[in-house]
Amino acid sequence: MMQLNGQSRLLRIFIGEIDKIGHTLLYEAIVLAAKKHGIAGATVLRGIMSFGASSTIHSAKLIDISEDLPIVVEIIDTEEKINNFLPDINRLLNECGRGGLVTTEQVNVLYYHPKK
Repeated sequence: MMQLNGQSRLLRIFIGEIDKIGHTLLYEAIVLAAKKHGIAGATVLRGIMSFGASSTIHSAKLIDISEDLPIVVEIIDTEEKINNFLPDINRLLNECGRGGLVTTEQVNVLYYHPKK
């Protein structure tokens, strides 16, 4: 059973909802790759409004009916596992070709209780 507590690393990947590699949504490809790497966990969050390097506003307002809302994938594990996973993230973003933002930061894991 995986143990994770104390100083860990948070990896955040900011992408668009419609970003794909072939027929697979990019956020799905990222989560599946994280699971394959044995990462402790990943969560996909859907935003309601954003803009990035292109300065294009993406919004969930009914008038706009944006099909490309912001997606944030958050992944937490040890610094070593996150660092080993970063080349895969870079490869996936390059395969998608639509850009993105990747950040990391130190976090303090207080509780991590996998199902028994």
